[in-house]
Amino acid sequence: MNVLFLLAVLLFLLMVLIGGKKGARSFISLFLNFGVVLFTVFIMTDPNGNPIIITIFACTAISSINLFYINKVNSKTVTAFISTVVTITILIFFIYIVTKKTMIQGFGEEEIDELNVFSLYLGVDFVKIGAAVIIMSTIGAITDVAISITSPMREIFRHHPSISRKELFTSGLTIGKDILGSNTNTLFFAFIGGYLALLIWFKDLSYTFGQIVNSKIFSAEMITIFSAGIGIALIIPISSWINAYYLVKRREKSEGN
Repeated sequence: MNVLFLLAVLLFLLMVLIGGKKGARSFISLFLNFGVVLFTVFIMTDPNGNPIIITIFACTAISSINLFYINKVNSKTVTAFISTVVTITILIFFIYIVTKKTMIQGFGEEEIDELNVFSLYLGVDFVKIGAAVIIMSTIGAITDVAISITSPMREIFRHHPSISRKELFTSGLTIGKDILGSNTNTLFFAFIGGYLALLIWFKDLSYTFGQIVNSKIFSAEMITIFSAGIGIALIIPISSWINAYYLVKRREKSEGN
């Protein structure tokens, strides 16, 4: 407990030292997001609740915290929020279909020994739960890319107020291309770091490559990475177009007045 407290204090001091007030808000947002996730998990245990609908509200709350609480309400956060909502809506249908077709919901055979004493008849839809988990895993990366595009686009527009909508949209795509690869690789290495012990266990059990690939745990995590990567790729043109349309429209409106 002392180690956790010291690490939390060290993180807080560094975030405040480097980020100032925004760093302090970012630190507080960690606990706010944790509270949203914890509350979401608690509600999902209700058989009468729809995990997909609950996840939509949870993702909306998380996006609001990450965008509006940390960066305040302005044009870049508003357009980033709209872009995130549009992208998540598209992803929900895609991920639900993928989860249902690949049957990655539920527990893998590696977890059976620990679950033998428990009843798996919980009265909840594990397909929707599986889709909700993947959506929740992608929201952070999508929000991060959205604000990473809308923020520099606003700076470009501020320094070049006469820029056309097409040129501004192209600038957003260029920015997105630069961060696409790094964010996708970040998701991949986050998986490798979190499941390194599982991969070592596979090796000790002499799993073949085919057995590893077809393992439910491994497949579920890889599908999560691919889905998050698809979300990152989608958010780039969506946020670029929405932000370009919003900024140019606001300029035309001000010129008309």
